Amino acid sequence: MAGQGLNRVTLIGNLGRDPDMRTTPQGNTVCSFPLATTERYKDRNGEWKDITDWHDITLWDNLAERARKSLRKGSKVFIEGKLKTRSYEKDGITRYKTEVRGQTLILLDPRQPSDNLEHYSSSNSYSKSDDIEEHLASDNDLSVEDDIPF
Repeated sequence: MAGQGLNRVTLIGNLGRDPDMRTTPQGNTVCSFPLATTERYKDRNGEWKDITDWHDITLWDNLAERARKSLRKGSKVFIEGKLKTRSYEKDGITRYKTEVRGQTLILLDPRQPSDNLEHYSSSNSYSKSDDIEEHLASDNDLSVEDDIPF
C-alpha cells in the first residue's frame, strides 16, 4: 500500500446559515455552508465548557440540489466526505482554503420523525436508512442532544 493514503472526514453538526448555491462556468451546481461541531468537556474546576469548531462544507451537483431543498440554518446533519484544499490569488497573494467536500449527507433534524431519516450521497442514490438510525441509536449514551447550543 505504499503511496496510498486515506482522506475521510465524518462530522455531525448544525448549519451556521442557509446554504449558498452557485453554478460554476462548467455548469456544475455547488452548495456551500458553514457547519458547527461542538465538543463538551469539564475544565479543571469541574465546570462544563463547550468548544465549537466551524467547518466549510461544499456539496456538488445532485447532492447540492437535494441539500438546497432540505437544509436551513440550524439544521442538524451528518456529513461524510473528504478534505480538499484549493488555492486562489487575492491582492497578489496566493491563499489556500481547506473545505470538506461532502459525499454523503444525512438529515438528522429533530423536526423529522426518526423513521424518516433522509440519506443522500453523491452517487445520486437516495434511501431512508433504518441501519443508520440503528447506528445513531447505539451512540445515544453520549447524550449529545442536550449539549448542542442551537
